[in-house]
Amino acid sequence: MQFLDFEKPIAELYDQLQKLKDGGEKAGVDVSATVKEYEQKIADTRTNIYEHLTSWQRVQLSRHPDRPYTLAYIEKMCNGFLELHGDRNVKDDKAMVGGFADLDGETVMFIGQQKGINTKMRQIRNFGMANPEGYRKALRLMKLAEKFNKPIVTLIDTPGAYPGLEAEERGQGEAIARNLFEMVKLRVPVICIIIGEGASGGALGIGMGDRILMLENSWYTVISPENCSTILWRSWNFKEKAAEELKLTSEYMSSFGLVDGVIKEPLGGAHVNPDEMAAILKAKIKSTIAELKQIDADTRISQRIDKFSGMGFFDEK
Repeated sequence: MQFLDFEKPIAELYDQLQKLKDGGEKAGVDVSATVKEYEQKIADTRTNIYEHLTSWQRVQLSRHPDRPYTLAYIEKMCNGFLELHGDRNVKDDKAMVGGFADLDGETVMFIGQQKGINTKMRQIRNFGMANPEGYRKALRLMKLAEKFNKPIVTLIDTPGAYPGLEAEERGQGEAIARNLFEMVKLRVPVICIIIGEGASGGALGIGMGDRILMLENSWYTVISPENCSTILWRSWNFKEKAAEELKLTSEYMSSFGLVDGVIKEPLGGAHVNPDEMAAILKAKIKSTIAELKQIDADTRISQRIDKFSGMGFFDEK
């Protein structure tokens, strides 16, 4: 298990617990009572730490290397998944995945960014940063789902759309804008869930739906704390302050009315118990689909437009 900087007290207790177990096994001594005391101490320490997380610590959790990504959730939640490839124009973007899946007998179109589980796969997946063809693939799959009247679930986890020159040459901005224009008119239920990082237009490109949800330790904002710090202070050293000022956590997003709900994670984060997290997420998806199916398509579209039109704070003079 990998521990983050602020989890150092938990890591030290785990080390002591392991040494205790090893010593007891080597000496043939029953240490079960002491083990229970250490386990309780670990649980209490973890609870205390996670009750007082800062915005930057939640950003760190959203990037934890063991945190489940899109394909992991689909695998754990669904009985079968048929991945579909390509935008029928340029190529298949590995950073954006999607396809039909069987969610307890309900056919659902799942679409999301995939970061990769090791160094090689992260390079292949471009660290979850999609090119224009990724967003065009996503839109193609959404239109396919609409054609067959199947609900759409997007799982958002990206540090942003790929900012390279070739992406801009192929119309990165247009691709994201086109997705927003088309998603608001989709006649099927659309659920968007931020499962990790939700940065900039890269997240928004598959983030317009009837219900916008966030996992507890995810974040959603126009720019990453590091890049915000670089722009304002010409240094990454103020990333913690930038994270606080951006108000990017699920708690803030919910209070601002920018998301419709926050999904609780297991204590310690989704990576501590991926199976439990997948079960919680699955139950929420199923109940939300059932809720949205009770609303006719025209009303859903109207509510979707009103939702996004009403976001933000401004004064007219």
